[in-house]
Amino acid sequence: MKRILPAFLSCQGFRLSDDEKRLFNEYNPLGVCLFSKYCANIKTREQVRELVDDIKASIGRDDVLIAVDQEGGRVRRLLEPEFTAVTSQQSINSAELAKQHAYLISSDLKDCGINVNFAPVLDIMTAKTSNVLQGRCFDSNVAELGKAMVDEYIKNGICPCIKHMPGHGKAMVDPHLELPVISDGLENLQADFAPFKALHNAPMGMAAHIVLTAVDAQNAVTISAKAIKEIIRGEIGFTGLLVSDAIIMKSLKGSIAQKARQSVDAGCDVICLGNADFESNAQLCESGIEISDEAEERLQNIRKIISITGDFSQYKQIENKYCANLKNIITYNYDYDATEVLNRLHSDDMGG
Repeated sequence: MKRILPAFLSCQGFRLSDDEKRLFNEYNPLGVCLFSKYCANIKTREQVRELVDDIKASIGRDDVLIAVDQEGGRVRRLLEPEFTAVTSQQSINSAELAKQHAYLISSDLKDCGINVNFAPVLDIMTAKTSNVLQGRCFDSNVAELGKAMVDEYIKNGICPCIKHMPGHGKAMVDPHLELPVISDGLENLQADFAPFKALHNAPMGMAAHIVLTAVDAQNAVTISAKAIKEIIRGEIGFTGLLVSDAIIMKSLKGSIAQKARQSVDAGCDVICLGNADFESNAQLCESGIEISDEAEERLQNIRKIISITGDFSQYKQIENKYCANLKNIITYNYDYDATEVLNRLHSDDMGG
């Protein structure tokens, strides 16, 4: 079998085009990330199942990782009423509610053939944190609530991905648009590292597009071998598969191929492209990046997780408890929507 391309690609619509089928078949990507806007991939349960079947058939593997950002609140790709309404992480204040949240999301994902959720967020909010994280972080007990979610996802056959390592909370600008620079010394970053240390054995984690001047003043963590080795793999002790944040973000400079190569060379196991056009997907495929032996070993644990069937026979009872705990609030009123930033940029680029 040909070697896996260490990347989460994207696709353009509700079904694969012939060009996408050929690209996926030729390059054998590790996975595909689904989106709800710009690259609109999610409409109904049946349509998503058919798309996932298309992807697996084109690549020729049953263990393709199908990923989505389903944090809850404003960062959710599977929308009600077709899918379960889920609140933001900020509204979750107990381990029991965190488990219910992850259970309900797992049910929707598993039902559609999605097996990876880029969640939970373990960043620590501060008074100066960029609005990009508004509503997306736990207010307190981050490690406890994060662990409750991680364990519940795994129990139900969904691979969670803790983010954004090693901690994005002190970033004051949005990495979709520019590169955040955090100038605090390492002693002041310990609180940001702590939730990731507590969950260092999570199966998957996402590296942040932030500069920590105390470690590497020139490069974002995603492309910094020093930051990944000394902080993510070293001080935090992370043992799972390390995925880059979306490389189409404006915080990283250069071509798609250059960003991918820099990230892999620095120590990211897998590249996440983001909601990109077909040409960007092709550029990533043609970048020449290869999966490392270490990444292949880390993948074994993820393959075991996604093979778990999960038991969703208690879905209705848990949904009722969840809604009762939240007093049926499922409202999202935010001044700043991070999920819309790149969509607006795409529209601007296309003259929209």
